[in-house]
Parts: sequence; structure tokens; C-alpha cells
Amino acid sequence: MVSFDCIIVGSGHAGSCAALSAVEHGCQSVLIIDKCPEEWVGGNSYFTAGAHRTVHGGLYDLLPIIKNTPSQEAIDLIDMTPYTKEDYVSDLMRLTAGKSDPSLVNALVDNSRETVQWLADRAGIPFVFSFNRQAYEVDGRQKFWGGMVLGVEDGGKGLIAAHQRALKEAGVVVWFDTPALSISVREGAIAGIVVLREGREVELETRAVVLAAGGFEASAELRAKHLGGSWDKAKVRGTPYNTGDGFAIAQAVGAKLTGDWSGCHSTTWDANASASAGKRDLTNQFTKSGYPLGIMVNAIGERFVDEGEDYRNYTYAKFGRAILHQPGGFAFQIWDSQVAGYLRQEEYGDDVVEKIFAVDLQELAEKIADNGLWGKEPFIKTIMEFNDAAQQCARESPDLRWDPAVKDGLSTQSRRTQLVLPKSNWALPLDQPPYIAVKVACGITFTFGGLAIDANSAGVVSESGRVIEGLFCIGEMVGGLFYNNYPGGSGLTAGAVFGRKAGRGAAGLMTLQIN
Repeated sequence: MVSFDCIIVGSGHAGSCAALSAVEHGCQSVLIIDKCPEEWVGGNSYFTAGAHRTVHGGLYDLLPIIKNTPSQEAIDLIDMTPYTKEDYVSDLMRLTAGKSDPSLVNALVDNSRETVQWLADRAGIPFVFSFNRQAYEVDGRQKFWGGMVLGVEDGGKGLIAAHQRALKEAGVVVWFDTPALSISVREGAIAGIVVLREGREVELETRAVVLAAGGFEASAELRAKHLGGSWDKAKVRGTPYNTGDGFAIAQAVGAKLTGDWSGCHSTTWDANASASAGKRDLTNQFTKSGYPLGIMVNAIGERFVDEGEDYRNYTYAKFGRAILHQPGGFAFQIWDSQVAGYLRQEEYGDDVVEKIFAVDLQELAEKIADNGLWGKEPFIKTIMEFNDAAQQCARESPDLRWDPAVKDGLSTQSRRTQLVLPKSNWALPLDQPPYIAVKVACGITFTFGGLAIDANSAGVVSESGRVIEGLFCIGEMVGGLFYNNYPGGSGLTAGAVFGRKAGRGAAGLMTLQIN
């Protein structure tokens, strides 16, 4: 029987971190298996922007790990507020309505800064300041907003490429086209795993199995079962191979399910994108996150969310869901010429998305009616009422100044006029043509329900409440961390934090075996 010190199920960011950590802490033979073919390496991590949310002390704290180090002249023009532990915990608990497991939250937050340093040093992750996603140029200064400043060069592609180089250097073996079928247990501890290898079942011996196989978001059947019937129509943003297999094999050995099984991370996604999987050349570019700069209307011409409720990286995970539940499951994002230059080119470039242009509102209504709008007159009425409300707020509060990098207070609410559904910040009237519209849908990223784990070790907790010796769970398979919503950039950081813990725990079993 072939034996490994540690076997990891899943080739994404979390699984790669676990493998590198296992080698670092003493495992001599580490295997990663993935049911996908090699060309789909990286799971959902490949499709991200590489955002990592971390506690930090400001600009000079993070400069040493940044690859795109600006010149001193440019550094002097950067505004980056420190992001404290209290900020991180507050944001996470606020967005999840206080439901997140405090032990998981504290483990994530307390280890975040050390972990991004480890990623840079050990895995060679090419971190960059996320100017293109998390900063706006205001009065000649780059102003970061929303607590999240770190990205990765070339996004998820660059993240996984760096991991693949580090894994090869560390001597980690990777088998693709190798689904996990079951886990073997002996005397209450992990003894091995059965996989399908080149058409036949093979039992591999190991004392440590790390589950990093993603959620069930790519299974329309499981989405409908757990999230609700309409979710079978959501567009899969990433890999088509995350179909919930890991949960089934974990439950078979007594693992406890926990967390928000009716919740998921979704986002505003290109309505013309494929429904079944992301595109590996465009990856995250199908995201359409410019809605705080304008408004979104549904098929009957009505707004349905407060586009300025909060910074984009605190709202996109729930606004995708809101779009799915609109008539027809789509919406239109609308802007005028005042903000067109602030739309990110990687998401809204002419070679990325179909844009609709119009010289007046009547023409805009006609054109988007050709793309699915059901009610032209209600649509025009919605914009006129929005414009009136935004103009009245500006008249009553002349000291307020539009600033996309802060919550500027420019809203649709004033003493004279209050919309039933406000826009709480960044409410500029749409009155300077040409107008731009983009059709969007709901893209599902990952599901929130998962396995119960011990926050200190990432060990899987059984139905009886004990930790199953040798079984670990990380990444999107972890339950109890995110509920209903989440702060952007937390997913990759959590994958790395708990991946390191799992690798260390796997190596610790080897020490026990020797003793």
C-alpha cells in the first residue's frame, strides 16, 4: 500500500498552504489530490482577485512584503489607514449579524498579519497594493477604502502560479484526475483514504487527511436543496468541480455539519457569462462591482438595493443574491458621464463586457428594453425620482462633497425628499449624458455551510463533539465563519490561516508516531 505522511484533497490556495506548512513542520511525503484535470488547478482560488484582508499598521507596515513598491514620491501620495484587530472583528461580526463563531473569527484575525508575511516569505506570493480595486485617486492622492489593501500580482492566476512553484520546490506530489471516494478510519483515527486513480480504486495509507475540496456551489441540485429553488439559475463564477463531494466523505466518518447552509458568497456578475463555470482567461473580470458609483434597476425598472449602503467589498456578496431574486434574475447597472472614468477597466473594458450607451433617458430605456427591461416608463420615473432626491440633498447640504473613497453622506434623503429605498452615499444625480448601462446577473462564488472545526488546530469535530484524530478541514469547507455576508478578502486569508494550522497538525501526528 502506498503511504504518505499527509494527503490533502484540493489544489487551491488553502490546500497549497496546508501542504507547504506540513513540509515546513516535518512531513517527509505530502500528496495533494484533486478530481479536476491539471488545466483546472487551483479551484476557486484561481478565479479570485487575490485579495487578502489582514490586520496591519498602515502603509509602512506592509511595504516590506509588497512587490509593486512605489517610489518615495508616490508613497507620499498614498492614504492608508491602519486596520486594527478591532476593525477586522467588528466588520466581520457586523456583516454576519453576530452569528460567526467567535473562536474562528479570533483565530482568523489574530493570525492574519503573520500569515500574509508567511505567504510572501514561504510561498513567494507576489503581494501588491490593490490600487486598481481598493483605492480611488482623489485630489491627486491614492485613498484606500474598505479596510482591504492587499492583492496579488495577476490576481488568482498569479496566486496559484506562485503556489505551484513553491509546491514543486518543496517536493509536494500532486495528482490530478483523482477524486477522493472515502476516508479510512481505524480505532477512531484516520488511517487512509480511498481514491479513484487511472480508473481503479486505490487505498492510500496516511495518518492525516486535510479536506480542502471547496463547497457545493457548482452543483445545481445541491444549491436548490440548501439555498433555495431559484439558486439553480445562478452562474458559477469559478471551478465546475466544487460539487460537495468532500462533505459526503466527511459525514461518512462522523464529521459534524455546521454554519449557514442556506447562505453563500455571490456577486454582481456579467449576465452574458457562462452559467456552468468561469473562464480561466478572464477569471474575476466578469465581476461588475461599479454599482456604488451609480444605481441598479431590475427588469420592471425599479431600484432594489441601497447601492451606497456601504463600501463595495462589504456589500457585493449579498447584492448578487438580491439580483437573483429580482424578476427574471437580472438587473441593469446605470451610470452617467460624471463617473464613467472611475469604472475599473478590467471589469468594464470594451473587450470584457457589452455596454449600452445612450444620449438621453428615453433612448436608454429603449435600448435596455431590447436587452430585457420590461417597463420603460417605470424605469424613467425611477431615475427622475432618484435625480430629484439626490439634487435636493445636495442643495440642503452644500458642504457635502462627492468622494468615492469615503462614505461621503451624499444621499437621496433630505428634509424635503426621502426615497423609500435610499442611496446612502455617493448619490450623484444621473443627469450628464452619455449614459451607460450594463446587464448583470448573480454569480455564485462559494457556499457558507461546512464542517465544524477546532479553531486552534483546524481539526474536524465529530457529531459527538470530539476532534477526529488526523482529519482536518480548511478553505471553503469550513462552516461557522461566514453567515449571510462577509468582508471581501477574508476568504483567502482564512484559507491560509487554517491551512497553516492543518499542516502543522498533520506534522504533529508524525511526531506522535515516532514517539
